[in-house]
Formats: sequence, structure tokens, C-alpha cells
Amino acid sequence: MESTSSRATATQREQWMVEGQVFRIYELFGSIPRNAQTQLLELQRDNHIEYLTKGLRQLGPSFTVLDANRPWLCYWILHSIALLGDALDDELEDNVIDFLGCCQDVNGGYGGGPGQNRFAYKLKVIFSGQFYLILATLTQTFLQMPHLATTYAAINSLITLGGDRSLSSINRHNLHTFLLRMKDRNGGFRMHDAGEMDVRACYTAISVASVLNILDYELVKDVGNYILSCQTYEGGIAGEPGSEAHGGYTFCGLATMILIGEVGRLDLHRLVNWVVFRQGVECGLQGRTNKLVDACYSFWQGAVFALLQRVHEINDDKKNHTTSNLFEGEAIKEDSSHLVEYHEIGFNFLEGCAMEEPLFHSMALQQYILLCSQLQEGGFRDKPGKQRDYYHTCYALSGLSVAQYSSSKDFDSPPLHSALFGPYSNLVEPIHPIFNVVLDRYQEAHEFFSGLPH
Repeated sequence: MESTSSRATATQREQWMVEGQVFRIYELFGSIPRNAQTQLLELQRDNHIEYLTKGLRQLGPSFTVLDANRPWLCYWILHSIALLGDALDDELEDNVIDFLGCCQDVNGGYGGGPGQNRFAYKLKVIFSGQFYLILATLTQTFLQMPHLATTYAAINSLITLGGDRSLSSINRHNLHTFLLRMKDRNGGFRMHDAGEMDVRACYTAISVASVLNILDYELVKDVGNYILSCQTYEGGIAGEPGSEAHGGYTFCGLATMILIGEVGRLDLHRLVNWVVFRQGVECGLQGRTNKLVDACYSFWQGAVFALLQRVHEINDDKKNHTTSNLFEGEAIKEDSSHLVEYHEIGFNFLEGCAMEEPLFHSMALQQYILLCSQLQEGGFRDKPGKQRDYYHTCYALSGLSVAQYSSSKDFDSPPLHSALFGPYSNLVEPIHPIFNVVLDRYQEAHEFFSGLPH
């Protein structure tokens, strides 16, 4: 008879391999002396900060593939440093603000980097005269095209830095114009001019508009209908209609529906049923059904749990902070949109009390992050066998924050020692789970932009 292993699919073999790697780490941890266990349980804060700060100052040649994602590198690093309770020196902070200012497009939004016209420079060698000038202009415009993803990263970076100079560097009027230009007639958003349309674009657009106090009915109209069309039979949310439910898109869709006051339109029961099965035997979280564990989903799925904890409490009690549509499962109509303070929805969400218990095993998730994702020399990785990077460092730390505060009634209430895996010195800063910025930085930004006109 053919053995089970010989009939296994590639997906099964990969899953067994990852399980084996993770279980060996847990077995090794259980077999070593208590003092050695204590060291492994500690969040290596100083080493992480050194790794992050070095990356913000200078990146190696291998990062050229991310040249169009430089605002993302800023966000991943800055947010990680803020989560660890540290800050930049004044000179480096000013340099980051100036750099992001160079990424801001004159017509609104932020591109992937300033002056990305190396291809145009190469053309100069080949062409001359008017033909070159046309090509160079078109190329430079294309390479500096503003993009919703890098716009979100730039805005979150500037909010994380905080202060008048950082926050006032954002051209809100032009950004609103850019967001309207990205809006499609069916309610969704495109990532850039003539670009792809998905739930990620909806979230990045609505998130920055909300936090900057420029969210209005024009931007909100029919967004809920588009996201509803992306909720799948499983209960999670896909990137676009007809695709597979995915953790990142589920977070984006759920957060967007909260910010536009239409979360009650989602099938929340099916969504909960889908997301609670994303935590596996490795203790971490996966992004899709039958996929491998990945530390980044510590936030993408972990924050879904954090949002649902309060959405369910609000739905049960029918407490209305801004608009009854948040709970009635209806789209907001144009004739009543003037009654909705969209800017306040994200802020008032913080006032919602959490359910009694988190919807996931928070201690198990912290165990995976600290023992399987954390590297003692600094940085976090996807899973055992992978290399550290700034993306996974950012979202592993964000997920660690979600897990640590998951039993707190209020977002800014310090958790009990029993809520932390390892020593209490492992505690990181709380975040606003809708925007994924450190809580006090979000509150500063909300106060700053609340005083500005829509």
C-alpha cells in the first residue's frame, strides 16, 4: 500500500516541514535550563533598535529592488522603532521629513521615491534633441507616479514622527484631489492612474482620508458595496470580487467598513468563523486556508481579531458614537451624509470596550513571535529558515502589540503581567488597530487635523 507521505502534495510537504522546524524550536526551548529560557523569552529591544536605525541611515545594494517602495521602508522602520518606545534624533527625523516631502507629488499623493529618473538619464546617452526631451519627461512622470500604497506609508510615517513640521508638510487639498481621481464609478479605488482596483486601495485611500480629516461622502460613496462584493463564501474578504479570502485584504476590508460607518453590512458571523481557524498548531497565524504560518499575519489577522472584539461589543449594545448606520447594516445616503462626522469614527472606535476574551490564543501568538520569528541579533523573520527583514519586523511587532493588549478593556490600559509571554519588559507600545500607528501618535494627529477645515 502506498504510504501517506508518498501521496502527499507539495503543500502538505511544505506544511510538515514548517511544523517540524517550529516544533523543534519549542522542544529545544522546553529542554534548556530556566536561565537560558529567560533569555530566549526576552524581547531583544536594543538589538532590534540597532538593526532598524542602521537600516534607516543606510541600506545595502540588495535593496535596490525596493527603490520604488522607499516610503514603505520608512514606515516599516519608523513604526517598529516607535513600537519599541524609542525615537529618532532630531537630525535624522528632519532628514526623513525632507525625504518624504520630496516624494510628495505636486498634484497630490506620494510616489515611491524622489527623482526616480535614472532610466531617463540613460536615454540621454542614446537620444538627443526634442525626441529625448519628450521621452525623458514621460519617463520621469511615470516613475514618480503617486500611488495609494506609498501614500499610505508616507502619511503613517509622518504621523509616527509627529510634531507640527511633520504633520504640516502634508498637502491635504491636493491629496484629496488625488484620492478622488483614484475613485472608480463602482465604488472602489485604483492604486494609481489606470492601475489595479482592489480592497487594499480602498483601505489605503479611506485610512489616510480619515486620519487627515478629509474624508467625505464623495470618497465614501459605494465603497461599502465594492467591499461587500469581495466577501467570500468562507467569510473572509478577497482582494477583488471572485478571488480567495485573504488575511491582508480581510483586515483592509473590515477596517474600511468601520471607518465609513458600514461595518454592520458585512456578514460578521461568517467572518469570525473564517478568521478563528487561521491560527494553527504552530501558534502563529496564516493568511489563507491551507497556507503556511507567517509572522506578518500576526498583525493582518491579529488586528482583525482586535477590531472584531469591539465591533461585536458595539453591535450587541447598539451604542452609537457617530451614526446609526454603523449598526443597522445600511449604506449611508447622500441626504444624510452631512450628519456623519467621518473623521470621528476612527477616534470614537477607541472608546468601544472589548469583549471579555480575545478571539484568538494571544499567548500562543506571542510565543511564535518571540521564539520562532525573533532573531536574537535583531529583527524578525517570516518563519524559521527565513531571513529577517523590515517588513516582517514591523508586522511581527505590530502583532505582538495586538496580542499583548488583547485582554485590555481599553486600548491604552496597560495589560496585566499575566497577559504577556515572557517578562513584563517585553511590553511594546499600544497601537490604533485600524491605522496601525502607535496610539499616542494617532491621538496627536487626530487633534492636529481636527483643527483644520475639511
